[in-house]
Amino acid sequence: MDQFDYRAGQLHCEAVAVAQIAEAVGTPAYIYSAATLRSHYRRLTEAFAPIDPLICFSVKSLCNLHILRLLAAEGSGFDVVSGGELFRVRQAGGDMSKVVFAGVGKTDAELSEAIAAGIALFNIESEAEFENLARLAAKAGRDVRAALRVNPDVYDPKTHRYTTTGKKETKFGVDIDRAEQFFAAYGRDPHARLEAIHFHIGSPIYSAGPYVEAIRKTLELIGRLRKGGFEITTLNIGGGYAADYEQGQSPLAADYAAEVVPALTGADLRVILEPGRQIACNAGILLARVVYVKEGADRTFIITDAAMTDLIRPALYGGWHFIWPVRSATAPQRTRDAVADEGILADVVGGVCESSDFLGKDRRLPPVRRGDLLAVFSAGAYGFTMASQYNARPRAVEALVEDGAFRIIRRRETYEDLIGPELGL
Repeated sequence: MDQFDYRAGQLHCEAVAVAQIAEAVGTPAYIYSAATLRSHYRRLTEAFAPIDPLICFSVKSLCNLHILRLLAAEGSGFDVVSGGELFRVRQAGGDMSKVVFAGVGKTDAELSEAIAAGIALFNIESEAEFENLARLAAKAGRDVRAALRVNPDVYDPKTHRYTTTGKKETKFGVDIDRAEQFFAAYGRDPHARLEAIHFHIGSPIYSAGPYVEAIRKTLELIGRLRKGGFEITTLNIGGGYAADYEQGQSPLAADYAAEVVPALTGADLRVILEPGRQIACNAGILLARVVYVKEGADRTFIITDAAMTDLIRPALYGGWHFIWPVRSATAPQRTRDAVADEGILADVVGGVCESSDFLGKDRRLPPVRRGDLLAVFSAGAYGFTMASQYNARPRAVEALVEDGAFRIIRRRETYEDLIGPELGL
């Protein structure tokens, strides 16, 4: 599923030794595989080809301009959740007619920017937001298309409560039972054409079942709306498709499609997908260097130059990432059961002044020493995009491997970058 493998005892990204990249760009570093990004995108397009969906890559998962350009060249649309993400897509040359805009707190400025840009669809999350969109569209003299985001009240039991978004109690969207009232009130607005339904049930979702259930409930709603005289042209089934944090853990794109495509066949709807994690997750690693090895009472602490400021998923909601030395005599299975011969029990932590600052706990790893390189796998999605400058730590460098070479696609921040916005005021 990706282009990271061990050759002659060294981890490679595609044909390039990761240690070679570290020597050139330093650590911590995010390293991405262009071949993996392309192959994952193409697998989705091929799997869902029978319903010819618009695939809108979720920019919040990985927002580097160079990555967005790569996916735009593949034909991808984009799912944005802020004015900043819309700006990034425009700078990357994304096709505005393939952009959808979600999020519960779109400001007047963000809505106006998107209206002017001529995006494909606004995913609407409340009555107040729809009224505001219609007002701004009328003011601009523009007609826009809108999708009502509904909560079909389904979930995957493997999904963390912080990333479950399709239940009634979430801040997102409106209860599916309210949808008909919503259309009765707003479905004939002359400037904001409410002609689509959107749902996003959470992330990551490890089976097609929850999607099929959500589709069934939503198609029943669409049938009632059509009987009421409303023209519904589009169904956006969101994203959340899982990725292999553990080897062989998640379904393939074809596995999701095998159940989702039949559920949508014959529905007479334009279908939109919003994948992020399944495309980007296994296309990137976080590279860290061991700063100190500290012996504790019952375990070893491996202290690295990467921290929660670089990858917050473990601290924020218990995200699990496979971690292994860049130089290794064995090519381990990337699972929780991977145990090194003569290994040590270790917590892999960073230098941030928080007890929650860790990349992995209770890991059976080969012995390491100061200066060794560790790879944190499956870090391409929700890695750098969630990075911060907490503790005044400059953010990491990003590098892309393509066609047998690598290049920097975001330079490492400097101390001057930390204070730049504060100077000259």
